[in-house]
Amino acid sequence: MELDELKSLINHKLSTDHTTRSAEDIAVLLTKKTGSVIGKLKRSLRIEIISCIVVIVLFFYLGFAGGYRSLQIYFSVFGVLSFIFLGFIIYLLRRTIQLSATTLPVKSNLQTIVNIIEEFNRRYFQFNMALIPICFIFSFILGYNEPKHIPELDNFAKNLFSAKWQVIVFGVVYMILLSVGAYFFTKWYLRKLYGRYIDQLKECIRELGAE
Repeated sequence: MELDELKSLINHKLSTDHTTRSAEDIAVLLTKKTGSVIGKLKRSLRIEIISCIVVIVLFFYLGFAGGYRSLQIYFSVFGVLSFIFLGFIIYLLRRTIQLSATTLPVKSNLQTIVNIIEEFNRRYFQFNMALIPICFIFSFILGYNEPKHIPELDNFAKNLFSAKWQVIVFGVVYMILLSVGAYFFTKWYLRKLYGRYIDQLKECIRELGAE
């Protein structure tokens, strides 16, 4: 048999096998890939859970051990909010585990995982950005109504500001810089922790849909 004829036969065989593959066949080929990606996604969620637990413990410690009422209220409130956020992440992890528990992750399950994580990322980002002005105003109100004087804060204000308008300008500039920094950091953080794996899962879904 001529070499060209042999090549033609092999190519024809490969082409035929490819066209007769079902979605289940492709899912078998993608099992290791999707399993690896989903495994990394679960690891990111577990990292988020551990970090959240550490933050909760720290916030409640500061809330109970703080020497000033304003600090106690501030950290206690955000400790409760962090606790609620922890419950949501745990639910998200359990849902991801449930959807990926099948032997062959199928297209619909992968798409559901992608949709859930993308929605989580959007809400996570919106929540973080909304918290900046809330935290700023909340801390200002608490500080203004603090019954005890905070020597460190009083000395800082006396040394840095000589008029009220300077305090206002400082506060506005501080909040703007904090917002810009939080915007880019949160984008980077979500991309590093979830975004890359979402892109990989979307690629797997495209491969399933192409067959």
